[in-house]
Amino acid sequence: MNEEQIFALLTGNVVYLLGALLLIVIIIKGVRIVPQSEKHVVERFGRLHSVLGPGINFVVPFLDVIAHKISILERQLPTASQDAITRDNVLVEVETSVFYRIVQPEKTVYRIRDVDAAISTTVAGIVRAEIGKMDLDDVQSNRNQLIATIKASVEDAVDNWGIEVTRAEILDVNLDQATRDAMLQQLNAERERRAQVTRAEGQKRAVELSADAELYAAEQVAKARRIQADAEAYATEVVAAAIKENGLEAAQYQVALKQVEALNALGKGEGKQTILLPANALEAFGDAFKMLKGGK
Repeated sequence: MNEEQIFALLTGNVVYLLGALLLIVIIIKGVRIVPQSEKHVVERFGRLHSVLGPGINFVVPFLDVIAHKISILERQLPTASQDAITRDNVLVEVETSVFYRIVQPEKTVYRIRDVDAAISTTVAGIVRAEIGKMDLDDVQSNRNQLIATIKASVEDAVDNWGIEVTRAEILDVNLDQATRDAMLQQLNAERERRAQVTRAEGQKRAVELSADAELYAAEQVAKARRIQADAEAYATEVVAAAIKENGLEAAQYQVALKQVEALNALGKGEGKQTILLPANALEAFGDAFKMLKGGK
């Protein structure tokens, strides 16, 4: 083998080697593996060509360039504070935090330069506008509604940037010292009012219970009297029935018996005693003895 053949062989091997290297470079340049958490923006001749999603992608080597690698993970803006004035002219300091993610990188990279700054400015303006429509009490009590309104407004404002607002939070609403003092005085006054109302209701309840007790006692006394009256009426009916059945003599006999028993009781008293009776009483006792004798 002469020198020319050796040179030709070497030249052919170099060509093959260069071809193989070129093929390897083309494969490397043409295949793009995108991570799950990213999207890649591809430019061709300086213009937007396509957006590569997660996984294996193919591009044209030396023509297509990966211009931007955009993370699609959820992001949190730094906590921001902005002053706002409520509808009832109270100055408040609102601390907010916003979470977002990029869903259309081609809009984000070509329509806005500083995404975080743009969203922060938008949120500050919306918060001031929304709080200006509400009284301080509404801001404190309807925080969830305010957050939902702010989130919806921010979503509408940043939609043109290819951004999705996933969450908006109002971390705190701070008041100036004068307003705090005034609210504290109002709170103490409200507590005192409630305490007075509670005491008044307690006194009212005590009076009601006392009146109920007196009414119950009166009802029981009336019930006892009614029972006693019913018993007396029943006894009278029994006596009347006896008189009707045995005649007037039986009644007179009972009266005479009681008179004699009373006279015997007086006679059995201790010591010496004098009993003065009217004349007609003696006649009555005489009649009683006669009836008793006749009754026997």
